[in-house]
Amino acid sequence: MIASISIFSLLALALGLVLGYAAIKFKVKGNPLVDQIDAILPQTQCGQCDFPGCKPYAEALAKGEAEVNQCPPGGQEGADALAELLGVETLLLNEAHGENTTDHVVFVDEKLCIGCTLCIQACPVDAFVGASKVMTTVIEEECTGCDLCIPVCPVDCIYVKEIQPTLTTFVGNMAHA
Repeated sequence: MIASISIFSLLALALGLVLGYAAIKFKVKGNPLVDQIDAILPQTQCGQCDFPGCKPYAEALAKGEAEVNQCPPGGQEGADALAELLGVETLLLNEAHGENTTDHVVFVDEKLCIGCTLCIQACPVDAFVGASKVMTTVIEEECTGCDLCIPVCPVDCIYVKEIQPTLTTFVGNMAHA
């Protein structure tokens, strides 16, 4: 009985070591081009590009399955940067995917909010704070201006607030270009 337990233990140890070695040796690394493309994208996860987020859009661009001009939050500067990285012709931003909305955020009129949480569910970057039947508010630093929350609000208490350019936002936009 002890001999069989010892044999199975040694066998399990040996197989574990072989699997561990195989995991290290044959590890599939991500496509570095996808990572470079993803770094250019604004990370709004808004879905306006017809992909569920920036990473899937980056993967499609790397495979040649998407155009560089499908990201409204990235603006024309983003489309130009993607074209340069991929070595393709730059294209004008495709208006069929929406407008560049990075110059604003949204805010909630707290007096009108009924706490339905539909905006929380629609927000791809979790920029809302609130709970069911409790007033909801926006964390402006997290808001990407994708506006996906506006059409789902049943009481129309979400409004657009223009961002006034500051040295920080200007420099941040220049670094993104």
